[in-house]
Amino acid sequence: MTAKYLLLTFTMLSIGIVKAQNPIIKGQFTADPTARVFNGKMYLYPSHDIPAPADKPNLRKDWFCMADYHVFSSENLTNWTDHGVILTQEKVPWLNAEAYAMWAPDCAYKDGMYYFYYPAIVKPDSITKRFGMMVGVAVSDRPDGGFVPMTEPIKGIYGIDPCTLIDDDGQAYIYWSGRGMQGARLKPNMLQLDSEPVALGNFPDGMKEGPFVFKRNGKYYFTFPWVPKEGETENLSYAMGDSPLGPFEYKGLIMDQSPTKCWTNHHSIVEYKGEWYLFYHHNDYSPQFDKNRSVRIDKICFNEDGTIQKVTPTLRGVGITNATDEIQLDRYSELSKMGAAINYVDTTDYFAGWKTVLNARNAYVQYNDVDFGTTGLTSVSAQVLNGKGKLLVKVDDKIIARIAVKEAGLITVPVKDIPQGVHNLSVVSADKGKVEVDWIQFK
Repeated sequence: MTAKYLLLTFTMLSIGIVKAQNPIIKGQFTADPTARVFNGKMYLYPSHDIPAPADKPNLRKDWFCMADYHVFSSENLTNWTDHGVILTQEKVPWLNAEAYAMWAPDCAYKDGMYYFYYPAIVKPDSITKRFGMMVGVAVSDRPDGGFVPMTEPIKGIYGIDPCTLIDDDGQAYIYWSGRGMQGARLKPNMLQLDSEPVALGNFPDGMKEGPFVFKRNGKYYFTFPWVPKEGETENLSYAMGDSPLGPFEYKGLIMDQSPTKCWTNHHSIVEYKGEWYLFYHHNDYSPQFDKNRSVRIDKICFNEDGTIQKVTPTLRGVGITNATDEIQLDRYSELSKMGAAINYVDTTDYFAGWKTVLNARNAYVQYNDVDFGTTGLTSVSAQVLNGKGKLLVKVDDKIIARIAVKEAGLITVPVKDIPQGVHNLSVVSADKGKVEVDWIQFK
């Protein structure tokens, strides 16, 4: 498959609704997520991992490969709309389109316009007479598309991972990594630096990148991925300060290193409808190759003194799932310690997702926060992939249906006394039979 064909394929993807828990985007790789709230809706600006095209021998096959950006949006953090490609490397005159290095971006809103910041490798002997990473800007009057790239990158920024902060007084700041972590004021036009870069330090030793800065209750939070020792991978850490350009005092960890050693863990932290959320990534759809990553979300909480409580990654993620959707039990809230497991549906196509395997009496999977609505539901269907056995469907601790599995296929049974509103759902094995379930759905 040629690079041109790959780009055309991704560009032609229609706007569609993705219903998901962690990872939240299906069907394509997404990484380095920057989340922003615009017009009462959550927008997600990730980078877009792709396999290195076979016809590009200059590209490392064991490294990151990124040629464009998508934008996604959601009102409930469960159903995500893919608005398609908003920028490709071919559209930016100053970058090296043979590098496939459109890395972690950000987006900011000011005075009626949206500013999309992204790093890329400059053309050799072009803007700076050097070969390296700089940060460009694309501008639109909408958050979901129409971005027009500026003809030159921002002068004075040599590095990657741009992040912006617009303070309460309207002053905009930009942060990046490269030659350490740096920050500077932006001019009102959002296209130029308004101060000399400031080196931001007083952090633990080790590699640091991907700064994300936000403000809460008058305090500035400088958060960043950090590799404590050579051979390890990135945790998420943070520092706090009283000024947007520091000094910052290191406070501790937000999230531990990935147990599968996924490289990396770029992130963002944002408030939405009164709750705070951590966006990060993991190689869920690419277990054998950690340079193809997928975005996750989990809630993040603060102590009374403003410090951050450590986040434990979950598969369930956040948001409320409608009972009438296909409920992916494998994105569970709780799994019994014995007799239950989660496996890939198809190890030749990881985007096919996962299945729940129950193979012991009383083994169970629990999926919290399902909305059963206000009207009566009369049946539940289970998409069974394999096995024979008996399953109990429970809402909270009450049995509402019994499913006898004799073969693979869609099995529909009546439900009784199903409650209204939001409840926890569980599926329990009633015997020793082995049953593999893809999803269940109420009607």
